[in-house]
Amino acid sequence: MNQQRVVITGMGGICALGGNSDDIWASMKEGRDGCRPLEMDTRDLKIGVGCGLVGYPEDDGIDKRQSLTMSGISRISVIAARQAMKQAGLAPGEFNPQRCGAVVGVGIFGTDAVDQSYVDIFVEKKKRAHIFTVPRVMPSGPSGHVSIAMGLQGPVFGVTSACASGNHAFISAIDQIRLGRADVMLAGGAELALVYGPLKAWESLRVLARSVCRPFSADRDGLVLGDGAAIAVLESYEHAKARGANILAEIIGSGMSGDASDIVNPTVEGPAAAMRNCLADAGISADQVDYINAHGTATQTNDQTETKVIREVFGAAADTVSVSSTKSMHGHCLGASSAIELIACVNAVRENVIPPTINYTTPDPQCDLDVTPNVAREKTVDIAISNAFAFGGTNAVIAVRKV
Repeated sequence: MNQQRVVITGMGGICALGGNSDDIWASMKEGRDGCRPLEMDTRDLKIGVGCGLVGYPEDDGIDKRQSLTMSGISRISVIAARQAMKQAGLAPGEFNPQRCGAVVGVGIFGTDAVDQSYVDIFVEKKKRAHIFTVPRVMPSGPSGHVSIAMGLQGPVFGVTSACASGNHAFISAIDQIRLGRADVMLAGGAELALVYGPLKAWESLRVLARSVCRPFSADRDGLVLGDGAAIAVLESYEHAKARGANILAEIIGSGMSGDASDIVNPTVEGPAAAMRNCLADAGISADQVDYINAHGTATQTNDQTETKVIREVFGAAADTVSVSSTKSMHGHCLGASSAIELIACVNAVRENVIPPTINYTTPDPQCDLDVTPNVAREKTVDIAISNAFAFGGTNAVIAVRKV
């Protein structure tokens, strides 16, 4: 069956590596570490580091009335969406709003709004929470606010699947275009993880690093949480060509699966199925893939399991494919992670550069892949894939190709 081709014409983002997609990519190529001391009241937290936002604009351009109902994740989603639309060359009045939609993935919800409500009620003893706490907290808030800010009247909804939310948002958007429900979709992910409540919860899991994030390195001791958002403009190939858009890359395939095993411990079979499904959807073989942006959280279990997954799916090609975890630089931004990682994949195929896995010091025999340690590498990259393997056993993988 012939499917609509889906291309990327714009990207925007904000995280610990920069306030737009160009700065984020430049930081990735430089191997810049976004981990720094937390700039917040840490109260009784034992963890004192995270990957906080940089490059937040002095004027975010958000309507004051709309801003009253927004949480932080909605704000950074709108900032990233505006950047993506500008790069795509889509201005108000230049597209059919009923054929344009939005889907934004979040791993949790409006954590800053929830945290403030607890402070208001239990610390400051106020009689009620903020009047707009509900719309600030709801996981679909970022999608709704992006649609309001951009004037999008097509399919608009949110997705939440923990750390796979960004890729699930992309896949959902792809489906809207392939099914003929939309010509253009804004898709991506957003998260504010550096909030007391989520940090305290993650601290209890005992998976947070003490200092820096070291994916695939034998001395890794856990993940570093981060804040961020990234949004991409996805279009049907025909729509993009008809308006003369600059196409950044093509999304050629996607794959999903569920482990159906454990809520936190990953299997090999589940993620491997998602990767195989992605390759099949793209109509490519494993040896055609030049770069894998790994889920690469820097926990002992994830990195060893992901290595097994890649070897299971790629066979002999696992010895030659380039792999890296950009979470070593921007941190684990939960629902935003795979959205930020699309910036790495798209630019890898555009510029023929593999971003590095930084903070790598000691090889782990159980993570015996070419993880591009510490320094970016020039290499011909025609096809890149991005892995997202989440709590809940929800797996989502996408493949992009040079155009």
